[in-house]
Amino acid sequence: MSDNALDVSRRVAAREVSAVEVCTHALDRLKTCDAAFNACITIPEERALARAAALDRRPDLAALPLAGVPIAVKDNICTRGVRTTAASRVLAGYVPPYDATVVERLEAAGAIVVAKTNCDEFAMGSSTEHSAFGAARNPWDPRRIAGGSSGGSAIVVAARAVPLALGSETGGSVRQPAALCGVTGLKPTYGRVSRYGLLAFASSLDQVGVFATRAADAAVCFGAIAGADPRDSTAGDVAVDDCLRASSQDLRGLRIGVPTALLEEGLDAGVRRAFDTAIAALREAGAAITEVSLPHSRYATATYAVLVMAEASSNLGRYDGVRYGARADADTLEEMYARTRALFGGEVKRRLMLGTYVLSAGYYDAYYVKAQQVRAAIRQDFDRAFERVDLVATPTSPTTAFPLGARVDDPVAMYLADVFTASANLAGVPAISVPCGLADDLPVGLQLTARAWDEATLFRAAGGYERVTRWWALQPRG
Repeated sequence: MSDNALDVSRRVAAREVSAVEVCTHALDRLKTCDAAFNACITIPEERALARAAALDRRPDLAALPLAGVPIAVKDNICTRGVRTTAASRVLAGYVPPYDATVVERLEAAGAIVVAKTNCDEFAMGSSTEHSAFGAARNPWDPRRIAGGSSGGSAIVVAARAVPLALGSETGGSVRQPAALCGVTGLKPTYGRVSRYGLLAFASSLDQVGVFATRAADAAVCFGAIAGADPRDSTAGDVAVDDCLRASSQDLRGLRIGVPTALLEEGLDAGVRRAFDTAIAALREAGAAITEVSLPHSRYATATYAVLVMAEASSNLGRYDGVRYGARADADTLEEMYARTRALFGGEVKRRLMLGTYVLSAGYYDAYYVKAQQVRAAIRQDFDRAFERVDLVATPTSPTTAFPLGARVDDPVAMYLADVFTASANLAGVPAISVPCGLADDLPVGLQLTARAWDEATLFRAAGGYERVTRWWALQPRG
């Protein structure tokens, strides 16, 4: 069975293979993948097969861009009738009565949700080790992390269990696991994709993103979910370009900037070699490479940490045992609050406490307001860079996948995994990670960042790069 979404859709629409056959194959692959790498939290087999059977009865399959394509969805995206836990004990029994907008749109396009994937609790993490359902493992080396927080979604695509998956991004949670697992990961412009039905972490940064093995597949999925939504006031009413067509264009004349000063420290030698080779391939294919400056991006990780913790402390206050989530038994209201919130894992507790601190009287101006000022400076740096170039290129992650447990007790080291990705979230601009090589037999990702609303240029570059290299075709050995 093909792991190419476009090929699956074409064959299902032509009745060369049934949606039930495709779905059954994906479910079998997912069970194997989950057993090996702990990639899934829920596999709604009966629901998926019923959906596939209903598709096979439809006469209009040729009109559906994702006809019969199995897709996995991160477990912080609501699915009607299928539990959605955000990998937390607080929501262990939550079954949403509605679908997220992205799920509605995918199913309208013919896709079939076949799994809810493992992630860091409430998307707070960079390794998918902070999950109430256990750590996810990298299919290239199960002793290592898959990245996070959308690690499960990256795994099931890398293992070729499904051709597409959705994740969510707050500071790099699609692009970083995509890089560490050797697949493509897209973070759209903030406001490009509705967040209705995405469980909130940090609302000024949260987004839904896409995993795929090829840029063209990601483009079709993105096209299906993008666009305004009356249920999400932050979703922009901006025309969506034909990104599938853009992914077939070449690289000639594309202007790509490299922030050389940002790459001088903290970058593994093997990652740097792979990145330099990728830049050389882009230049040889006709792109113009120039140096750009992003002077405030060196402060992105610290700025991001302050803002997400502050917003998380506000958003997760609703899980108090009264309004949302699990409710612990207790004799008094105060005791009930304490026991209920004790269900949160250690990383969530850390972020909630620090977020409450930075928002408290006497510290709000020193931390939160200052972080917002730096955020504005980071956005202005990108604006200036895009006056000269079409894209900015960096490595996606400063390292390859590190061993499980290596940073779980060192939150600062863990947060630094987002050193190259957080800037795009803070600026609200789109970015994509594509496989660009191996270092010590582990995948390395190339990150490309574009102007707001210009995902088409990202897909042009990603598709063009795929055609002059073959890194996208590499698969884990297992």
